[in-house]
Parts: sequence; C-alpha cells; structure tokens
Amino acid sequence: MKSTHTIAALCIASTAILSGCASTSSTPYNSGGYNNSGYNNTNVSSGYGTINSIQAVRSGGGTSGSGAVVGGLVGALVGNQVGSGSGRTAATIAGAVGGAALGNNVEANRNAGGQDMYQINIRLDNGEYRSVTQDSVYDLRVGNRVRMVDGRVYRY
Repeated sequence: MKSTHTIAALCIASTAILSGCASTSSTPYNSGGYNNSGYNNTNVSSGYGTINSIQAVRSGGGTSGSGAVVGGLVGALVGNQVGSGSGRTAATIAGAVGGAALGNNVEANRNAGGQDMYQINIRLDNGEYRSVTQDSVYDLRVGNRVRMVDGRVYRY
C-alpha cells in the first residue's frame, strides 16, 4: 500500500515539475530572423499583401516533455521492484529521476534533425510587415499577391 502512495506522489510531483517547463509561446516556430527589423510575427485572422522574401529555415527539434514523463514512470516502476522499506523508496525515486533523464534524452535524439520550414516575409497592403513560418511554400514566389489566414499564407 505504501509503495502505491509513493508512486502516486512521484507521478504528481513529476507532472507538477514538468508542467512548469511548458511553453506558453503563441508562435511556436519563431526563428527570430526578421523580428528585429520591423517584421511582426503575430498571427492575424486575415490580411492581404505581397511576398518580399522566402527563406528556408530549420526548426529546432526540442522536446515536449512526454519522453521524460514516460521514462520517469517506467523508471519508478522498475525502481520500486528493488529492495524493501526506505531502500525501496530510494530506489523508486532514483529510478524515476534516471528514467526521466533517459526518456528526455531519447526524445531529444528522435527530434534532433528538426524540420525544414519556410519563413515568408510579407508587406501587407496597409504597410505593415509580417513574417510567417510554415512547412511548405507550394507555388508561392517572391512578388506574389498573397492572403494570410490564421497564420498561413495562400496565393491570392
């Protein structure tokens, strides 16, 4: 019964710690390239403009934390099978920490390559500059008239 409480406490504690690391960014593919030169990376519901430039960028292959959570749970379960009494508790905690580190490392290695993205810089009809990063450019070219809808660019 005590080991069940220990595992439950570890799960709650690891969830609380990892939720503090969650990203609250509204622009997940912000590469920072044009933000300092007048381009605004905020999402708009709709806008019309002309493409100034298109650049290929590689998005960072970070981690979401799910690998650490799964690794921590598996490590805690394996550690809980070792010893008895306070030694079991220590083994459970050590297994959770080691499993979380290993799980996070595995997830980071899976995502290490990143993903090819395209940063499209647009001058809107009202004179503003916007930068949108998306996974493909389809038939978009510099100088095309485009429409921005919910953070994506479409030919107009």
